[in-house]
Amino acid sequence: MDLSTPPPDLYGRPRADTFFRFLTAFGDRYSPALGGPLLRRNPRRPFSRPTEALQLVVTARRRVAADVVELTLADPSGGPLPGWQPGAHLRLTLPSGRERHYSLCGDPADAAARTVGTDRTDRTDRTDPAERSGYRIAVRRLPDGGGGSAEIHDTLHPGTRLTARRPRNGFAFCAEPAVLFLAGGIGITPLLPMVREARRDGLDWHLVHTGRSADTLPFAAELLALDPARVHRRTDDEHGGPPTGAELLAHAPRGAAVYCCGPAPMLTAVQRALDASPAASLHFERFGAAPVTDGEPFTVRLGADGPELPVPADRSALDVLREARPDLPYSCKQGFCGTCEVRLLGGTPDHRDRRLTPERRADGALLPCVSRAAAGETLVLDL
Repeated sequence: MDLSTPPPDLYGRPRADTFFRFLTAFGDRYSPALGGPLLRRNPRRPFSRPTEALQLVVTARRRVAADVVELTLADPSGGPLPGWQPGAHLRLTLPSGRERHYSLCGDPADAAARTVGTDRTDRTDRTDPAERSGYRIAVRRLPDGGGGSAEIHDTLHPGTRLTARRPRNGFAFCAEPAVLFLAGGIGITPLLPMVREARRDGLDWHLVHTGRSADTLPFAAELLALDPARVHRRTDDEHGGPPTGAELLAHAPRGAAVYCCGPAPMLTAVQRALDASPAASLHFERFGAAPVTDGEPFTVRLGADGPELPVPADRSALDVLREARPDLPYSCKQGFCGTCEVRLLGGTPDHRDRRLTPERRADGALLPCVSRAAAGETLVLDL
């Protein structure tokens, strides 16, 4: 959709619709006014208390594919955990202090009551939130990653304790009548709860699970048990390479909503092929940050008199900073978690995050995972 062009007249007349023209003009004035002095939050009103971190313990661990382990996490006292919806993720603080986001891959209607080889998706009732007693996550070991996956594989065994933020959802499932799920390898983790929900609700759903080979596809047996006729496995070694976007979208029912999670090339291929496919809409979640396609080269300086580091047009400031400071914390690399926040001492940044308020930015907060600067600009960071 071209957001700069008003929608056509509702009755097909060759001019912009009058109602939408006035509605757009109203929104252009009303939204900025909400931040005006008279409508801002009352400074005398106390801030709400931040929610306490969840205390979790690893209660089970199993291998679900080559280099992929699944962990079941529970409250150490056996109490209930906060409920969640398909697509939600946990922000875990690992024993080393690293923070990482992992999608919940269990069933929100039947939390930790699963065992290997047991299919309980034929339940027609809904488990009471108070009965939710565990979370499931699955993590693939990444040899070239930042150390989080290796730490989980090497050190998190039953009995290990860690903390987490309450589940949050940036990839919500809308339960459209017709749905196509596209998963690339470990990208099945946020989609698996959606598939269960679609099956439970009687939707017209299909799943395509792609990967290098059959042994790299997590939860293969569990998925086939849901409905072998609707689950399609597609591996590179059997088909001579990765699938095209058109090939993946050919499985979509007419007018279907597509939910996709996988590596960047897969998402790009699906996006480019969407208009020519039977599908009507696309929802997606990335493994990591989107590639930088519109950046300009700039410089970051570590402290007022510190070394200067050039940031190329196609790399993030965070990646460059971590080469000099490997201990610099990070997590999502997409500008919404705030883990990599640094303080700006000088320069004019181009904030591209989805977390910092205008007040925080004015105070010097910066998220280097996505924020940039104009060509030739130097950002001075308190590092």
